[in-house]
Order: sequence, then structure tokens, then C-alpha cells
Amino acid sequence: MTEKIYNIGVEATMDVIGGKWKPIILCNLREAPLRPSDLQRKIPGISQKMLTQQLRELEQSNIVHRKSYNQVPPKVEYALSEY
Repeated sequence: MTEKIYNIGVEATMDVIGGKWKPIILCNLREAPLRPSDLQRKIPGISQKMLTQQLRELEQSNIVHRKSYNQVPPKVEYALSEY
């Protein structure tokens, strides 16, 4: 697989956080960690499937951190990472 070469930093940034939903998710996470259900309430129009997909992609890019709590019922929170 060929490594992608970016001419300017904005290209890399848009590749990682571009699109309709990721910037909105990141803006909502800037104040405090949120559960997926809280994010879905704050972002009208996003489906649960799309939210989950976007959060997974942001987690894979090390932009957000997923924290799972070992309790019943399960609790998961997402927060902006140090990166």
C-alpha cells in the first residue's frame, strides 16, 4: 500500500476530520467527555450507526479516547485525546 503524501497540513487534517459529522462531534467533546447517547441528543440528524462509525474512525486516528466502565449497565464515554 502506498503512503499518502500531503502537500500541506490542511490536506492531512481534512483527511482525518473532514466530512459532515466529525467536526460537530469534536466541537461537542471540547468541554467534557460525553456518552454516545449524550452526543446523539446534542447532534440532531445523526443516526446511531453514523455516530458509532464516526467515533470509531476518530478513535482509530487517536483524536478521541474511548473509556469503558466495568459496570452494569455498561457505560462508555468519549473524550478528546491529548493528541
